[in-house]
Amino acid sequence: MIATAKDLRFNISMLFDTLNKGEDVVITYRGKAKAKLIATNQKENCKKEDIAFGIWKDRDKSVDEIVRDMRKGRRFDI
Repeated sequence: MIATAKDLRFNISMLFDTLNKGEDVVITYRGKAKAKLIATNQKENCKKEDIAFGIWKDRDKSVDEIVRDMRKGRRFDI
């Protein structure tokens, strides 16, 4: 399916319905293709061979705990 940037803004639910059916959507801007939305329920698009997959599996803390620690406020006592 081909959709415009205006469709992306105002008819996003229609695009999600199209993706749920397994069809890809090409987004155009001023008549030129700019992006492609790919349905994730298609088997060939799922790649588990990503080099970052499982990169923190040997850590003691969970990713949520590490991110929470990074976001904590810092106190600088002068």
